[in-house]
Amino acid sequence: MNKNIKLAVAGAIFAATSAAQAGIIIPAGDWTLDVNGNVNAFAIMSRGSDNNAIVGGIAQRRDTAGEKSGQAINTGLLPAWLGFTGTTRQNDVDVSFTISMQPNVSDNDTMGDVLAPLFRQSFLTFGDKSWGSFKLGKDIGIFASDAILNDMTLLGVGGAGGVSGTQTTLGGIGSGYIYAGWKGQVAYTTPNMNGFQATVGIVNPNQGLVGSGTASAVNSLHQDRFGLEGKASYSFTGDVNGKIWVGGASYKVKPTTAVEYTADVYDIGANVNAGNFGLTGYYYNGDGVGSYMPLQNGASAAGVKRDSDGGYVQATYILPTKTKIGLAYGISSLDTANAADNTATSGLLFKDNERITLGAYHPLTKHLNLVAEYNDMETKAQNNVKNESRSVSLGAILFF
Repeated sequence: MNKNIKLAVAGAIFAATSAAQAGIIIPAGDWTLDVNGNVNAFAIMSRGSDNNAIVGGIAQRRDTAGEKSGQAINTGLLPAWLGFTGTTRQNDVDVSFTISMQPNVSDNDTMGDVLAPLFRQSFLTFGDKSWGSFKLGKDIGIFASDAILNDMTLLGVGGAGGVSGTQTTLGGIGSGYIYAGWKGQVAYTTPNMNGFQATVGIVNPNQGLVGSGTASAVNSLHQDRFGLEGKASYSFTGDVNGKIWVGGASYKVKPTTAVEYTADVYDIGANVNAGNFGLTGYYYNGDGVGSYMPLQNGASAAGVKRDSDGGYVQATYILPTKTKIGLAYGISSLDTANAADNTATSGLLFKDNERITLGAYHPLTKHLNLVAEYNDMETKAQNNVKNESRSVSLGAILFF
């Protein structure tokens, strides 16, 4: 099974009860090909009781027709996935490649065939267990990747899933952690030293659009150097097992010719399991990085950085039926840069995105899991105006 899918299963507290631990293995001369992935789909029923325009808010609002209720059939936080990983060992070096695609299970177009598939991975690795390994290409970002891979909603829906035809839902993105994203990178990972391991790398200075903090204005986001990302972790086994990690990142951002700043962020997290119980805690703190998509709303239109922080706590328990139940609380918070920023946003910038998730994940077979989730979301603006939404999702996820 592809490394990300393995982590998505094991790290997201489901390895003991849910998915397959190997893909479809095909020997091919000097190579071993692993064809792997998942298909998942959920019926999502949601209700957004308010209709306030809050920049950066993720609680669902009423739809364009003013209706409070919404329905959708979407993938969850983890998209449907088809991955190909080839591995070989040559000249005492382990070599591999991974290429994957993420097709959609739904489409909001009348004909149902407009959304293009995602292509989130295309990378090579080489190394040895004695001296570590290098990765070159596109893969999940280094910073904050453990936050999403340990989120129980990775195998479900999480927040903001009630809009029909979307490619993925949000899980705990923006309500507990910043999205790690998918980035071109050159990264080095140390060998595993009795449970300790570290990864450092440079990532592509992704360009795009970032909200400036007003309801209508948008600044073009420009990074004029590689992003720097890294993390270190310690994994332990025994009757009590788990993982502790820390990470950090730095980006140089230049949204306009007159504005430039450096965005920095760090995080710390832990996942601990004892018997049928599991507990995960995570916290991040940033300066200029925002609290949702990377760098979004991280500074005012004048380039003054906004502080942000957040995290989540998650508890799980495996019932005698092998059903895993979980309860999670997450929050992401953003401060205005200064009094001028607060006046400019007129209170429309979000202050907090909060989420409560109750989930049940049942392994019907070795490969197939049935999933039910309830999510309660609240977005509060700087002027304390709120949007509240609730959703129920029922579906299944199949790993191969």
